[in-house]
Amino acid sequence: MSDCLLPLVSVIIPVYNDEKRLRSCLQALKQQTYAKERYEVIVIDNGSDVAENIKDLAQSEGAIALYEAIPGSYAARNKGLTVAKGEAIAFTDADCIPAPDWIEQGVAHLQRVANCGLVGGEIEIFWREQNRPSTIELYESILAFRQQDCIAKHHYSVTANLFTWKKVIDRVGNFNSQLKSNGDIEWGNRVHASGYQQVYAKDVLVRHPALYSFKQLRKKVIRYAGGAYDRHHQPEDNWLKSNWLLTKAIAFNLMPPVFFAFNNYADPRLKSISDKLKVILTMTLVRYITVWELLRLKLGGVSARQ
Repeated sequence: MSDCLLPLVSVIIPVYNDEKRLRSCLQALKQQTYAKERYEVIVIDNGSDVAENIKDLAQSEGAIALYEAIPGSYAARNKGLTVAKGEAIAFTDADCIPAPDWIEQGVAHLQRVANCGLVGGEIEIFWREQNRPSTIELYESILAFRQQDCIAKHHYSVTANLFTWKKVIDRVGNFNSQLKSNGDIEWGNRVHASGYQQVYAKDVLVRHPALYSFKQLRKKVIRYAGGAYDRHHQPEDNWLKSNWLLTKAIAFNLMPPVFFAFNNYADPRLKSISDKLKVILTMTLVRYITVWELLRLKLGGVSARQ
């Protein structure tokens, strides 16, 4: 296809206090096989401690730099959409490293599928030390970013690797800026409800570092639990339904993860009995942290962004 016939793509990246990894992301985006004049990169700083550094970095790498004061990556993505010129929109995160053909493959899948609402690409987890993963890195390798399941079973794509058309966003609306997490689920469900096709594409690849420590994982679990709580406790939501969903979530997370343990004990990625037991124990702790956070929010707490 002639370069002039390629759709213009706007790549949108929210960032919060992650200058180092943003640099790697932007450098990867400069190496894309897609025609350079047919994509733009938009970086939205979401209240970093040194916002000027983020702005200078983005501009030095040829990106458009914006600032969004409302906390939350979905508010930041919405800010990016206000200036996006592309007919295709690609979302990734500051800590991701897109493959050289990421944009090319993402656009190809959008064009290949009739009535395509979104394409969710593969998110490949990598470890800090290739042959010496921590327990948390092993856990992340098993559980994090299961894009194929997200799309097939739950009708959404993680925004770390998501392509869509601007016309789809115009129809279903922007992200819910009130959510600090789970906004990708809420938006993806709207796309599905509107009758669009959703596609998983293994060859649309970004790489993402695994969390390394339990402290990092705990922050992520608290953020996800807060996002799930907020998603089902919007002002317009039915009180009875919201509380029933909360009760179900608490009951589920209080149950021992027997099914998870059975499935993952046989997982070939976990080489030793010690690794298997550590990952199962980590899942148990994740569930208890989730319950604690849901109860804290129910008693008047506020969801966390980090």
